[in-house]
Amino acid sequence: MARKIVNRKALREEVEAAEAAEKAGLSEKPAAPKKAVKRASRAKEPADLRKKVYWGVFNQSLKRVATFEFNQKKEAEKKAEALSQSGKTPHFVQKVKETLDA
Repeated sequence: MARKIVNRKALREEVEAAEAAEKAGLSEKPAAPKKAVKRASRAKEPADLRKKVYWGVFNQSLKRVATFEFNQKKEAEKKAEALSQSGKTPHFVQKVKETLDA
């Protein structure tokens, strides 16, 4: 890799000349105020929705047959057992989370 030889004295003179021109330019004419740039707003993430847990009675094809409140698990199990004995397919109980509408 070849290095480019840089004359630091020449670079320094260019920088000083630019600074002097900038100072001279400021004394002649006041700087124009900069316009405020509007920043693109970021969309807030939606807050978590409130959910409620139920006991669901499902058949073998995962179709919900009945829904019970969370504190009624025994009733849900009884319903699943009764449906399993009366029908051909077995039924089971599983938790179901549903969002609450505000």
